[in-house]
Amino acid sequence: MSVPQVVIVGRPNVGKSSLFNWLAQKRIAITDGTAGVTRDRVSYLMCHEGRYFELIDTGGMGFEDPDNLTSRIEEQIETAVDSASLILFVVDTIDGLTTFDQDVSRRLSYVRVPVLCVANKSDGSSQDNNANEFYRLGRGTIVPVSTKANRNRDELLREILHRLPPPEEQQEQSFVEPVMKVAIVGRRNTGKSTFVNTLARAERMIVSEVPGTTRDSVDVRFELDGKRFTAIDTPGLTRTRAINSDVAFYSTHRAERSIRRADVVLFFFDASQRISKVEKKLCTYISQQYKPCIFVVNKWDLMAGEMPTERWASYIRDTFRTMWFAPIAFITGQQGKNVKALLNHAQMLFKQSLERASTPDLNKLVQAAVEHTPPPIRQGRRPKIYYATQVSTQPPTIVMFCSHPTSFGHDYQRYLLGVFRDHLPFSEVPIKLYLRKRTSADLVDGRRPSVAGTSDEAGADVVSADASSDASHRDGA
Repeated sequence: MSVPQVVIVGRPNVGKSSLFNWLAQKRIAITDGTAGVTRDRVSYLMCHEGRYFELIDTGGMGFEDPDNLTSRIEEQIETAVDSASLILFVVDTIDGLTTFDQDVSRRLSYVRVPVLCVANKSDGSSQDNNANEFYRLGRGTIVPVSTKANRNRDELLREILHRLPPPEEQQEQSFVEPVMKVAIVGRRNTGKSTFVNTLARAERMIVSEVPGTTRDSVDVRFELDGKRFTAIDTPGLTRTRAINSDVAFYSTHRAERSIRRADVVLFFFDASQRISKVEKKLCTYISQQYKPCIFVVNKWDLMAGEMPTERWASYIRDTFRTMWFAPIAFITGQQGKNVKALLNHAQMLFKQSLERASTPDLNKLVQAAVEHTPPPIRQGRRPKIYYATQVSTQPPTIVMFCSHPTSFGHDYQRYLLGVFRDHLPFSEVPIKLYLRKRTSADLVDGRRPSVAGTSDEAGADVVSADASSDASHRDGA
C-alpha cells in the first residue's frame, strides 16, 4: 500500500520550503531569500492523528535556473504533481495575486486530485482579508497561515486530512519505517544522485554536470529484496573557502546532519579524480560520529584496464589510515554494476553496529589479550584491567574498568580494539572504548555490578575513541 503524497507547489519565494519545515516541525528543506534554492523533491513522512502521509517540497514553478537546469526542475515538479494525492498551492498574502500565481493555477487546472490554496505570510487576522482575493483563482477554500507567526497550522492539517483519500485498513501496520538509513556523501560530481536514481529506479534526483546541483539532503525510499531502506542523498561538499553563499553553507550543515542520523555512510569517490582535502575533512567528521562507513569508488568503468582495484584500495588505505577497517567497494552507479552487493554489505555493517558481546565472552577475550601482550609498565607499575562490559550499540561501546586508565597509551588501546575486531561480531564498524578507574562504588558485596552508564559518568578517567578517530579528536573524559 502506498502512502498518500501531499505536494507543495507555487511560484518562487512564496515560502514553500518554510511551509514544508513548519508542517514537519523540523528544519529539513533549505530556506533562503534567493529564488530557486529548492531544485529536487524534498520529502518527509508525517503522521497526524494516526494518518500517515508524505509531505513533498518542490522547486518554484516558472523559475529560470541560472545553471540551465530549468527543464530538469520542471520535470521534478511534474513528477511530484503526477504522484500527488493532494496539492498545496502556496501563494503570498503580502504580494497579493500575481500573474505568476495565475500561471501556476492554469497549470494545475488539469490535475485530477484536490488542490488546496494556502495563503502564506498571513501574520495577523487583519491580513486574512487580503487572502480573499485569491478566491479569484477558483480554488474554493483558502487557508491563511503564517509560518513566521505560527498561525493556523492545526487548521491546515485538518484541511489536509479532510482531503486525503480515506485511510485503508491496516495503514499503520502496512507501512513500516525503513530498516536502515544510508547517507550518500562525497564531494561534488562523484555520482551520488545518479546512484540514488539507480536505487529508486526513477529520475528521483536531478543529475547534471553542474557542481552543486543537489542543495538539500533528500530522503529517497526504496526496496531491495522485499526490505525497505532510505537513501539520503546529500549535497556535494566543497572547500571551506569556496562556501561563499548561505545556500552552500546550509548545504554543508545538511550533509553533516545527514551523516549524524544515518545508520551507514557510503563515502563516494570519483575513480578518475585524486582524493582531496575536502574528502579528508569529511572522513574525519564521519569517524568523529562513529558511523559505519563504506568507501565507494564510483565510475569504475572509466578506469577499466587502466588501474587495478588493488592500487586504488591501497591509495585509500594510505590516505585514511585510521579507518583501515572500513570496507571498499568499486561500482558503476549509472549502470548499476555492483550496486546490489554494495547495499547488501551496508546491511551487514548495520547489523554489526547492533551486535552485543556478552560480558563473560568479552572478559575472556580481554584476559587472553592481556596474557598475550601485557600493557606496558608506566612509572614502575603495570596497569591492570579488572573487567570489561559492553554498555551500548550503534556504535558498539565497551567500558573497561582498570587500575590506572591514564597508563594505557593509544598504541595499547589500538591493540585491544584490533583484538575485539578479530574476535567479536563487529569487525568493520567503529568501536568506542572507555577506560574507567574502578572505585569502591563499583563493587557490591564483593562482586562487580553491571555497568549501565557511559563515558560522561563520574569516575570516567579516560575516554579512548576508536582507532577510526585521530588522537586530536578524541573525546575528553
